[in-house]
Amino acid sequence: MNQTTIINKINDLRYDGLKQAYLRQIEDISYNKLSFEERLYNLLESQEIFLHNKKISMNLKLSKIKDKQAAIEDIDYSIKRKIDISVIKDLANMNFIRNHQNIIITGKTGTGKSYISQALGNRAIIDGFRVYYTRVPTLLEEIKISRATGTYTNLLKKYSRFELLILDDFGTSTITTDDATNLFEIIEDRTELNSTIITSQLPVSNWYNYLNNDTVADAILDRIIHSSHRIELEGESMRKLRSKINKI
Repeated sequence: MNQTTIINKINDLRYDGLKQAYLRQIEDISYNKLSFEERLYNLLESQEIFLHNKKISMNLKLSKIKDKQAAIEDIDYSIKRKIDISVIKDLANMNFIRNHQNIIITGKTGTGKSYISQALGNRAIIDGFRVYYTRVPTLLEEIKISRATGTYTNLLKKYSRFELLILDDFGTSTITTDDATNLFEIIEDRTELNSTIITSQLPVSNWYNYLNNDTVADAILDRIIHSSHRIELEGESMRKLRSKINKI
């Protein structure tokens, strides 16, 4: 049996990672020093790594995260921002997802709320969790359309299955009583089952008045706040700072 026959069979099986490793073994004579078992293990391990990376790439795409390069390692811990590095490191182990806890990130426009939420989302995907990102105004519009088209139940199922849901820009647009109720139903479906990250320009103390519905506000805040980690960002807009640096 020749190498071409083996490669053709690998192609038939679509073992792309194994194929790459097999070609390396053919080209690199140092592999000749390894035992049959070691070379076989190398082939199988390469296929496993290939499938893992492929899954990560697919889940990153499906997550709708905008900044797929956002990384916990690149978070700016400048003193003015008052970010506790120990808190971020603790969240980075993803136990908050395993324990079905939430994260609330607040701060003025441009302080890096979205970046931190997406950095945590990217890390969660690498660690094997299903993640989805959306802006709250986009979500509320999606819910309205689903109710009008009779697909609301399917939408609830969609948002309930993600182990981490990132809701960006809470409080940036006016919200109706129906909007608040719809948001509550999304959150209720996930409570004690999955985790949610919410980013907002509004301090948490203003959320009650923003929701403008005592019953729904009580329900949402009860489900989110009491099981959440809080990150309150301060300092100047990061976007403005980068703009100043670029002009120098």
